[in-house]
Amino acid sequence: MSSELTDLYQEVILDHHRAPRNYGTLPGANRQARGHNPLCGDRLTLSLRVVDDRVEEVRFEGAGCAISRASASLMTDAVKGQPVGVVDALFERFHAMVTASPEVPVDDVGMGKLAALAGVRAFPVRVKCASLAWHTLKAALASSAPAAVTTE
Repeated sequence: MSSELTDLYQEVILDHHRAPRNYGTLPGANRQARGHNPLCGDRLTLSLRVVDDRVEEVRFEGAGCAISRASASLMTDAVKGQPVGVVDALFERFHAMVTASPEVPVDDVGMGKLAALAGVRAFPVRVKCASLAWHTLKAALASSAPAAVTTE
């Protein structure tokens, strides 16, 4: 990966950490899950409004490291308005990207801004920070009852 691309990715992560998108409570949510990464203390609550098998609205609240917060922000932007099937497929692609060997090329075009998080695969302990919001999303979509997930 070029140093210019690395710099751009770092800027995307810092921007989403400092000014997270879709942060706050979601009145009328019909799906919710809480996520916790005991290794570094990241915690988040993800709330969704799913209508006709589509993620109509999504918000998150919580505290965590820059990677965790940026990942939640980028994820909410990526899944808002999407059919649940598309969200499930995106989860699989994201998970494959962050857990791949650092030598595996990143699909920059297909992953869009989410590709900024590919750098965590060089730091295995940070993969849990990047994937916490995604596992929480999966739990929220799986049940209309509040769910809880942990990275351990």
